Amino acid sequence: MKVRPGSPYPLGATWDGAGVNFAIFSEHATKVDLCLFDSASSRKESQRIPLKEQTDQVWHGYITGILPDQLYGYRVHGPYEPESGHRFNPNKVVLDPYAKAIGRMIHWCDEMYGYRIGDGDLSMDHRDNAAYAPLAAVVDQAFTWGDDRPPRTPWHKTIIYEVHVKGFTQLHPDVPENMRGTFAGFASEAPLAYLRNLGVTAIELMPVHHHAYDRHLVDRKLSNYWGYNTLGFFSPNARYPVAQTPSGTVREFKTMVRNLHSAGFEVILDVVYNHTAEGNHLGPTLSLRGIDNASYYRLVKEDPRYYVDYTGCGNTLNMVHPRVLQLIMDSLRYWVLEMHIDGFRFDLASALARELHEVDKLGAFFDIIHQDPVISQVKLIAEPWDLGEGGYQVGNFPVGWTEWNGKYRDTMRRFWKGDGGVVSEMATRLAGSSDLYGSSGRRPHASVNFITCHDGFTLHDLVSYNFKHNEANGEHNADGENHNLSWNCGVEGPTKDTLIKNRREKQKRNFIATLLLSQGVPMICGGDEIGRTQRGNNNAYCQDNELSWFHWDLTPEQKNLLEFTRYLTRFLLSQPVLTRRKFFLGRSIRGEEVKDISWFGPDGKEMSDRTWKDPFVRYLGVRLSGTEIEEVDEYGTPMVGDTLFLMFNAHHESVSFVLPKHHAKERWERVLDTAEIKWGRLVPVRDHTYKLRSRSLAVFRLRHRNSKNSRPRW
Repeated sequence: MKVRPGSPYPLGATWDGAGVNFAIFSEHATKVDLCLFDSASSRKESQRIPLKEQTDQVWHGYITGILPDQLYGYRVHGPYEPESGHRFNPNKVVLDPYAKAIGRMIHWCDEMYGYRIGDGDLSMDHRDNAAYAPLAAVVDQAFTWGDDRPPRTPWHKTIIYEVHVKGFTQLHPDVPENMRGTFAGFASEAPLAYLRNLGVTAIELMPVHHHAYDRHLVDRKLSNYWGYNTLGFFSPNARYPVAQTPSGTVREFKTMVRNLHSAGFEVILDVVYNHTAEGNHLGPTLSLRGIDNASYYRLVKEDPRYYVDYTGCGNTLNMVHPRVLQLIMDSLRYWVLEMHIDGFRFDLASALARELHEVDKLGAFFDIIHQDPVISQVKLIAEPWDLGEGGYQVGNFPVGWTEWNGKYRDTMRRFWKGDGGVVSEMATRLAGSSDLYGSSGRRPHASVNFITCHDGFTLHDLVSYNFKHNEANGEHNADGENHNLSWNCGVEGPTKDTLIKNRREKQKRNFIATLLLSQGVPMICGGDEIGRTQRGNNNAYCQDNELSWFHWDLTPEQKNLLEFTRYLTRFLLSQPVLTRRKFFLGRSIRGEEVKDISWFGPDGKEMSDRTWKDPFVRYLGVRLSGTEIEEVDEYGTPMVGDTLFLMFNAHHESVSFVLPKHHAKERWERVLDTAEIKWGRLVPVRDHTYKLRSRSLAVFRLRHRNSKNSRPRW
């Protein structure tokens, strides 16, 4: 084994078949030691090699003879001056920020902190943590991708399914037992068949970057199940593979992506670049804090002992520093180029836009994204808020970004709860939220619509509980949101009352149908289609158990809801008028007799200004013209399809609707009614009226006069 100067680029550990180049950035360090470990059970390093070469603040060296799966860490020397923002402590082995795989998890103990527990963070802990620190591993990136190609599903044809890798298959009876809860299990035959039949097009995986389990959770025998506590921005989660080696973990992840692509699915990662697992000034020293605290984190200018916290997690990455921007961009490019990922959903994305204190939508991060030839070409989704002042930025992200539309979620929940004065905004959200995205030149697909997501009640619990029940989290039910915005059928929790159960099932159908009939990109929270419950826990981030996992022994009601969702996804993708690439204009097109979109009251007349403003109106009809000829598909073919009429009634009483007029040779045909037991039965409408029952919706189609096919295309 020989030590050579090596190269400052690329950062991280790079194996070339003969040895490994190690490179790590630290602006304020005085010395950096590479520590090699023989195994995950080693209590101390077998070799400590000073990296004597420094180029542009990158410490580097090339070591011959090192093979893949070699475990390593760093000891970084420098001042321990928390009051000046420096927290170097060479007694602590720290993780490479560019680690491609994790070779050993954290073993929590007081030695994992740079200061003496009990004496405050200004003290320095001199104990060695080598036996307990997380370790990186050298990996061999070789992999046979074959003819793998990204599906590149157009945004307007995209249906997102948000899901947890482990929870999806941990209890699946058709997944081999040793593969349950793993990358391999997720992309095995039975889950892929389920997802294909469901009709979704993109799988949005909750965080798969390797993350830390918070010590306070481990002490309570809980875990950070969701994973929004990143420790390695390049490493697949070491808890999810069947593989027994770090390099095997990387190959297994790539195999999962290849299998999902082969089945036609895009793979989107939920990524957390706004903060790390090291917490605030009282947190552990795991990686960035011990490598160069003052460069990597945003510190309080007047007192750099403390961290600026826009995330609620104790720290915020310093997006102003060019090396921090490089870390994130290198990570994103790695996941696209090396792991073949199709897009990203950015957790608390507003925090990434903060250059000074205010949110700047034209911040350096977004400028870099837009000019990057790799990252700018994949799907980019923002969670458009953080916990800082002015952090709620729905509608304010730049062109090229889509957003989780929190206003859509809140409006649809309020409408179906039966709140008054919501109809006008409900119509705006249903039509794609042009008020948020139209003026900046963005399209309807800029809005990622959702009713529920991982954070909050599941759909079943949304209509079943008045209050959160988070007692299992060990925080005396003080965590999580305090309110439920949906109508809950009057009785909390499980019930054998048939009437109440039927009302709940209808309300679930209302939400799913509304979601899949709205302009924009629908996102289904994994498990909502089968009525998954967390028994009222609306903050199950720490519940890695049957409370969070999918249960596959479905009741008749759950099977019915699943078939309903499948019916709607097929219907959505068969109807050009529901997958428009442009906003409705609200006027006639090229001499057509009807507008591209029209809003109706129950009397068959278009909504008046007075009706829109009436706080007692809780119902609405909308006609979507299928004769639009300004829209074309990806092949340039005019998108002419069915004209649809949608009825929504959130009132507690039935409402009779007069259907819009049509040509004599055409007729309305009901294709869906959420109040019906046989909700998808095709029923011709003999007269011009339809009685829509309380808290339900119905869908009608008017076949184009040139249509020769009387059967539905879904």
